[in-house]
Amino acid sequence: MNQTLRPSPALQRVINVLEYPSTLVARMGAWLIVPLMFSLVFEVVSRYIFNRPTIWAYDMTYMLSSAVFMLGAAFALQKGSHVRADFLFASRRPRYQATVDAILYVFLFFPALATFFLISFRFAAKSWRQLESFPQSPWMPPIYPLKTVIPVVAALLLIQGVAELIKCLWVIRHDTRYNNENEHTS
Repeated sequence: MNQTLRPSPALQRVINVLEYPSTLVARMGAWLIVPLMFSLVFEVVSRYIFNRPTIWAYDMTYMLSSAVFMLGAAFALQKGSHVRADFLFASRRPRYQATVDAILYVFLFFPALATFFLISFRFAAKSWRQLESFPQSPWMPPIYPLKTVIPVVAALLLIQGVAELIKCLWVIRHDTRYNNENEHTS
């Protein structure tokens, strides 16, 4: 976004409201690191010091790390931390970059995420109906809470995508450097 101009306070409040769920969930999800570390340390100590490996630590580790990774996805989008091909148009004007981003959000991001949300919602709902457990594990932990994270993250990404699209549209409309150059050439 153009650093010299900022959206109006009203528009910034709308963006902040849309970004709040991503921030909140990422902060809450970050606390899953604590039980994740506990599981890892417990397993290492049990396995290598006491020669008594657990049957649950591996499952907890992959479930918690998956949840941490997924719950931070919308926050990463908010902070611009997703992998992007910015090198293709990094030297272009902010308005051009915002236009490309807006087109990609509308025609690729939103349709793909909406489809992903619907499919993952059905996937999680089926898992809840069956009270599904993880059959590859000897202690068969419930897997439906982890599967629920998938549509939650898709919804968060959709909401964050709306905020990103608003930012793009604002830059397209207000990139003063582009508008000033256009006025001089007209």
